[in-house]
Amino acid sequence: MTSSKFTRRGLLKTGAASGIALATPTIFTGAAWAAAHTGFTNAPQGDTVTLGFNVPQSGPYADEGADELRAYELAVEHLNGEGDGGMLNTFSSKTLDGTGINGKRVEYVTGDTQTKSDAARASARSMIEKDGAIMITGGSSSGVAVAVQALCQEAGVIFMAGLTHSNDTTGVDRKANGFRHFFNSYMSGAALAPILIDQYGADRKAYHLTADYNWGYTTEEAMRQSTEAMGWETVNSVKTPLTQTDFSSYIAPVLNSGADVLVLNHYGGNMVNSLTNAVQFGLREAEANGKQFEIVVPLYSELMAQGAGENIAGILGSQNWDWKLENQLGERYVGTNAFVESFGNKYGRPPSQAAHTCYVQTLLYADAVNRAGSFNPCAVVEALEGFEFDGMGNGPTLYRAADHQCFKDVIVVRGKENPENEFDLVEIVEATPVDQVTYEPNHPQFGGDAASLGDCNPGA
Repeated sequence: MTSSKFTRRGLLKTGAASGIALATPTIFTGAAWAAAHTGFTNAPQGDTVTLGFNVPQSGPYADEGADELRAYELAVEHLNGEGDGGMLNTFSSKTLDGTGINGKRVEYVTGDTQTKSDAARASARSMIEKDGAIMITGGSSSGVAVAVQALCQEAGVIFMAGLTHSNDTTGVDRKANGFRHFFNSYMSGAALAPILIDQYGADRKAYHLTADYNWGYTTEEAMRQSTEAMGWETVNSVKTPLTQTDFSSYIAPVLNSGADVLVLNHYGGNMVNSLTNAVQFGLREAEANGKQFEIVVPLYSELMAQGAGENIAGILGSQNWDWKLENQLGERYVGTNAFVESFGNKYGRPPSQAAHTCYVQTLLYADAVNRAGSFNPCAVVEALEGFEFDGMGNGPTLYRAADHQCFKDVIVVRGKENPENEFDLVEIVEATPVDQVTYEPNHPQFGGDAASLGDCNPGA
């Protein structure tokens, strides 16, 4: 993969887009900081380095958090030269050789975000201030991601976001010390809308139920704009609390709303419960406006499909990655099988997209430190900005300098009608090419011209 490929797509257009002026101190580049400043937050002393894994171990996204922890533990094993090496063997960058990070053995501490921003910040702060974590990663909520990313910016450590899908994370709330491998709401809308119109027609009326926080807002906005541009009409939008478990009172009005599509901008346990309630109210068998009623879930995963059971059959949505990618779509997605085999051997199950993105983020951080030759966060920022890589299961990928967002193909999926086993509940409909989901850094859905990374902060 070459940089010209991405330049032609307009991903790297200006000096600002290269990220050098925006994401490093006014005078020094990241490499200069590494050479001139030995003092930075939690600079490793001795022969070990500590990473902080901050995931939801309780709350509505706890299933994703459990799988994230599995992936982090596996990544640490591989970085320290244990196990089969997983994606170290397929990663296009070859700095990771099982000797830790920059020659230091990797240790880690964990925290519970509880899927609450305040709890997540407190947990991350403790890992930084008490445990000496030099990098924080994890989370399965965009509200959490935005809060912890801001804390890491203030503290002078790198934040490698886990599962966060809101546009805000690398949009209006982007930070120089933060990086996101996971895709976002805009990309889901851009990938899904053409398939929804092809499958269900352009003359549709949509009703949105939306989780009442930043991820829900940006996902609804992305889905509305993408589908309305192709002919759909939005008849209503209702916000639902993240703590809601019974959605019956929200589902009942849909039947008399004039809508013929229900869009569930819900994730994790919320989506499982709202979809279950929708099926119980007969929406899957209903007709409206002379059409079969349809349900769409913009973002879901194999874990959620397991929770939803047979209710997921036929439901269209999008994913960042799927464990069947390489087998079904070929060597473009090399790295998938290596990770699935390694994860499966250790845990007896295939990994979720949450596990995948967290494993990848850990390796990407470690590789950036090795390439920079320093743990200094400004050196790491410089190493990650504009970095092009492959062999991590998503095909050719770019970490764009302008906003620290990864650009890669987006997977459109549908719940299987006749699954072969409990882990094979989702079928891949399409791998939407990266060109179709690419946007300018100052796109209105991402904060427009007001959004800025600011400067890298090395901390102490």
